[in-house]
Amino acid sequence: MATISVAVPRKGRPLEAVLERLAARTGARGVADDVVSTLRYEKALTKGTQTTDAPVYDRLAAYSDRDDPYAPEYTLLRDARAGFPRRVVFDSLTIPAGDHDLLLVGREEPFRSLRKHEFALGFDSADLVLEEVVTLDADPLADIEAVNGRIDPRDTDVRVVGGLGDTVYHTLLATPVVGDGDLDRSFVEGYAGPLCVSPRYERLVEAVLGTRATEDVEFCYPAESETEEEAISDAGLGVYVTVTGSTARDHGLVLGERLFPSETVLLENRRELTSAEAGVKELFSSAETELTVR
Repeated sequence: MATISVAVPRKGRPLEAVLERLAARTGARGVADDVVSTLRYEKALTKGTQTTDAPVYDRLAAYSDRDDPYAPEYTLLRDARAGFPRRVVFDSLTIPAGDHDLLLVGREEPFRSLRKHEFALGFDSADLVLEEVVTLDADPLADIEAVNGRIDPRDTDVRVVGGLGDTVYHTLLATPVVGDGDLDRSFVEGYAGPLCVSPRYERLVEAVLGTRATEDVEFCYPAESETEEEAISDAGLGVYVTVTGSTARDHGLVLGERLFPSETVLLENRRELTSAEAGVKELFSSAETELTVR
């Protein structure tokens, strides 16, 4: 049986979205739930909300089953944050999918693996595509469907196929003093002053607001010791990924326009795609989410 490799994130919401879609399409619910629960437990250990006496290498060995080729594998990732230990993350998983075995391969940034032609298919956050390859324009980039039109074909062969629906939004937030009217893109066009964003999201925010709206803003960033909501409260205006907005409201912030979905997307490298991989692409995509790839 032929094996088709797909690059996936090593942890977090994007990996869970991929496993959920795969479980729904192949019936691999048990192993998908096992991976999700294991990684959530390891995340809780890293954050200190769970405790264990088992050393990390013993846990890593316990999670592995060398006699089962379809058992998940894990590896260790060193956390870059000061004081945080090495963390158990996803490494690989083989799942039967029709005429092929589907090999999910964990990567720190799958999008970059596709850009380097290491994979034909992969999943990553749409955020990374915006941060790295979309062309900045005076007009805003408002949805996933418009992303491929902003990718320079001379820059990369990777295109977005569609989203998985695990949508949270990059949202405008402001203090009541600053955002006392309609808090939307047109408000930012008339605004001059600090705009707080996470450090790696400056280019993304320029893309989704449009360069015309960001001409007079001064990007600023949260200090190492403060949360994004605290930093936005100090700056007066900011953009942050929100789910319910309750934490933002707890910090006295007003929720404005949802600017762009932070969603896990299926990606393809058109130069590497074979007919077999095209069939796997259909397994993950759906009629309502698949895009026309140009």
